[in-house]
Amino acid sequence: MKTKGESAMEIVDGFALDGFSITLIGLGILALLVLFAGAKTVPQGYNYTIERFGKYTRTLKPGLNLIVPFIDSVGKKINVMEQVLDVPHQEVITRDNASITANGVTFYQILDAAAAAYEISGLENAILNLTMTNIRTVMGSMDLDELLSNRDEINHRLLKVVDTAVSPWGIKITRIEIKDIDPPKDLVESMGRQMKAEREKRAAILEAEGRRQSAILQAEGAKQAQVLEAEGRKEAAFRDAEARERSAEAEAKATQMVSDAISSGSVQAINYFVANNYIKALEAIATSPNQKILMLPVEAASVIGSIGGIAEIARETFGGAAPSAPVRSGRPPTAGQS
Repeated sequence: MKTKGESAMEIVDGFALDGFSITLIGLGILALLVLFAGAKTVPQGYNYTIERFGKYTRTLKPGLNLIVPFIDSVGKKINVMEQVLDVPHQEVITRDNASITANGVTFYQILDAAAAAYEISGLENAILNLTMTNIRTVMGSMDLDELLSNRDEINHRLLKVVDTAVSPWGIKITRIEIKDIDPPKDLVESMGRQMKAEREKRAAILEAEGRRQSAILQAEGAKQAQVLEAEGRKEAAFRDAEARERSAEAEAKATQMVSDAISSGSVQAINYFVANNYIKALEAIATSPNQKILMLPVEAASVIGSIGGIAEIARETFGGAAPSAPVRSGRPPTAGQS
């Protein structure tokens, strides 16, 4: 009967590996190591530079990439996302010798990973120093008032200058913003007084302009009123003259008609004309405000008698022609009599 030790030795002898098997296992392990060494995973937002014996060869993009194991190696891991760099406070002397402090912020993005990795050492420090230097240059070429009111122009000029300077490094400056501009305290107080005086001046000018405009408008209104009044008087005078002209024409026409009737021997026409004017004269006397008592022979027979006397004078004047209808003393002519 076999012991436990003898049984174990038999099992080990059954699984014993020869040299070829050991070689195959070693090659498999080596292949796995090579595979893991040659596969590189690049995260999104980064680029890796590949160096072969210390020399740059290519750039790996985000995703799974294969390199030559043990020959190629990862050189620099470059962040290609847009990044922010704070620009600290610094003192600036303006063109009119005013001392201020200013700070800002710079946004940049790496477009060429190889250039950013091998063309410049200390990338962020280089961008920061370029930005600070150009802030002093740009702001120092402007007066204080211009500096405080033209931040957009300052940002634009800074962006243009710094972006041109860093372009050989494969970097794009996307934005430069000036955050704070702090003049000295006494200068701020002087600016406050100046602003107050300027606003008071503007208010006085506006008030004077308002009074001037009001006076002009009032004068224009009075002028227009006078013109309209004169136009009204002119129109009224024209209307009155036209009315008097038409009245005179009507009266002349009526007189002509009566004259024609008298000339043709119509005594009734002259009787009517004289009686009508006589009655109008009585009416005017009666309606006079100073007339209190009126004593006239206003009987119809007396009026007609007077008309008859006038008619006789008219017949004698116009040649003694007999009237077409005789007038009887004391009685008006009646309809139907010849």
